[in-house]
Amino acid sequence: MLTNFQTKTFNLPDGREISIETGKLAKQADGSVVVRMGNTMLLATVVSSKEAKEGVDFLPLSVDYQEKFAASGKIPGGFLKREGRLSDYEILISRLVDRVIRPLMPGDYHADTQIAISMISADPEVLPDALAAFAASAAISVSDIPFDGPIAEVRVVKVGDDYIVNPTPAQLEEATLDLMVGATIDNIAMVEGEAKEVSEAEMLEGIRVAHEAIKVMCQAQLDLAKMVGAPEKREYSHETHNLELKEEIKKATYDKVYEVAREGIANKALRGEKFKAIITEWVEAQPEDRELDEFLVKTYYHDVEKEAIRNSVLDHKIRLDGRQTDEIRPIWSEVDYLPTAHGSAIFTRGETQSLTSVTLGTKLDEQMIDGAIHSGYNKFILHYNFPAFSTGEVRPNRGPGRREVGHGNLAMRALKNMLPADDDNPYTIRVVSDILESNGSSSMATVCAGSLALMDAGVPLKKPVTGIAMGMISDSDTKKYAILSDILGDEDHLGDMDFKVTGTKDGITACQMDIKIDGLSFDLLAEALEQARQGRLHILDKISETLLEPRPELKPNAPRSHKLIIDREMIGPLIGPGGKVVQEIQKSTGATVVIEETDKGGLVNVFAVNQESMDDALGKIKAIVAVPEVGEVYEGKVKSIMPFGAFIEFMPGKDGLLHISEIKWERIEKMDGILEVGETVKVKLTEIDKKTGKFRLSRKVLLPKPEKKSADS
Repeated sequence: MLTNFQTKTFNLPDGREISIETGKLAKQADGSVVVRMGNTMLLATVVSSKEAKEGVDFLPLSVDYQEKFAASGKIPGGFLKREGRLSDYEILISRLVDRVIRPLMPGDYHADTQIAISMISADPEVLPDALAAFAASAAISVSDIPFDGPIAEVRVVKVGDDYIVNPTPAQLEEATLDLMVGATIDNIAMVEGEAKEVSEAEMLEGIRVAHEAIKVMCQAQLDLAKMVGAPEKREYSHETHNLELKEEIKKATYDKVYEVAREGIANKALRGEKFKAIITEWVEAQPEDRELDEFLVKTYYHDVEKEAIRNSVLDHKIRLDGRQTDEIRPIWSEVDYLPTAHGSAIFTRGETQSLTSVTLGTKLDEQMIDGAIHSGYNKFILHYNFPAFSTGEVRPNRGPGRREVGHGNLAMRALKNMLPADDDNPYTIRVVSDILESNGSSSMATVCAGSLALMDAGVPLKKPVTGIAMGMISDSDTKKYAILSDILGDEDHLGDMDFKVTGTKDGITACQMDIKIDGLSFDLLAEALEQARQGRLHILDKISETLLEPRPELKPNAPRSHKLIIDREMIGPLIGPGGKVVQEIQKSTGATVVIEETDKGGLVNVFAVNQESMDDALGKIKAIVAVPEVGEVYEGKVKSIMPFGAFIEFMPGKDGLLHISEIKWERIEKMDGILEVGETVKVKLTEIDKKTGKFRLSRKVLLPKPEKKSADS
């Protein structure tokens, strides 16, 4: 029997209904809800430990979003036939939820907390990713876990002149702007998306439309919590403080930190050493018998650093490394650095550096996607790697983490709309960015290096794309603020906003924004976007000095491609029994031949590393798929000899009769000694029988016709 089952429903701007129910499933979790829109259903649960572990000074929050294959009536691939580790797609949705939930958890709450979201039913017309954060927030809202929400997340797209909230897949395909926006009732907290060169004004309007829908979704959560009589938020005490020590450290170190911040030291390591020396000097000056809590000393000094550095920027508009607020770090770049890669580039901005390579592959190299909802193939892949040495650290290599997946996805979305359309691009393209140095904006360095490397590879990029990471420092009391272009790692950590924007000279192609404060106005956001546009154009000028446009030719070692359409009935002969024919072509020529059936017939893509291999393969293919034409001359082989003539294979798999009367102009009585099996002979196709399809050949028409003898001779 259900004791406290409640359902709250509301409508999106276009009238579609969303419901939240609680009290039926997963009741032993601290909070659980089922969100439904159409036939898409998400089960979201949240559990948080009652106490924090000793020595933990952060929120150990984990978010896992997973799509059950049964939800869409599918069985997972692979040997085990069960859901395994999260796919990149699921990781990206988990990150979207984490990035909007985490900042709204109390800063002094350090208990292990886990949010699990499962898609338990799928509707092909309702995308679940836009509902995941909303479901997570609703689960927290009906629990006793402290939270400064509720929040909600929606997708908003622009189709034509219309902005649509939580669109259908068909509407998403037509969109020029695709944003995921997370917010509370009062404030925007997170934005991520891609676009086809939209303006800053279009992006701001999309955010406004999204926020209006989010307000309704947040109110629905408040109503549901009231309906179920949600418990009071739990009391907790996860931090122990010594306010006297805190004040003592601030009094002794603040001015010194402030002065170092004003020095404008560009070198991160040197700057870090100077800051560290201040607290080290204070600790060493303490009496030997004084016992200091190292954890608290570290915590309080970090607070001093944050306050002093922020105030230094607000007071003087000069940043940690000496730059003006809108100044970009020195940039240098280089292409064709790797001699055997199909394309390569180095992009260095300040102390952030990316070495990026491009590899061109065939259709056989496409990435197969096998998900509960999304299945198919992907021919543009971008991987981002962040090794420990890039920040001078020692850390075991455990493979790409969620951060690497997220940064790579952002760079991929920034570049993909500038690639040629699939119909014009026969290649599978893999871009790999290895971050060799990092001090802020490494994902944006990947975008810039990726543009250069693609153009170096000869990929016909429509326009080069650049990216910049914006930051902000503000003071709600004094109303002072500073918008920072091309932020450092420290500015990201100590600031109030991390806003990454990518685009061409004509518009925005992708963005990612995380806001750590309340009350960021649209006017301030517009100012940040305009400053970002100016920064992007500056960076574009710099990379254009290295390479202005795609190279007209591929590298010598890159695969060449040629595409041809063949008649549908010729697909079988070209493949051959068990693939024998096409495999023999590949073996003898060294080319790769990919055949697929399309609406227009058979599409044949040929890839080869040199022109000789390409010509050889094309010659063999055309010989097989060519259609016999009356009047054409062919070089054939004698297959068999009969009393009335010979059968000649004038095209692969096609034999025609060379009648005894068509061999020579002179009369031939017998075939003995005239032709031999295997002999090469040039013939002309003179007729194709309309009823039987049989071919008639002539050799004599290719020979000089003897002159008629006169009667006297």
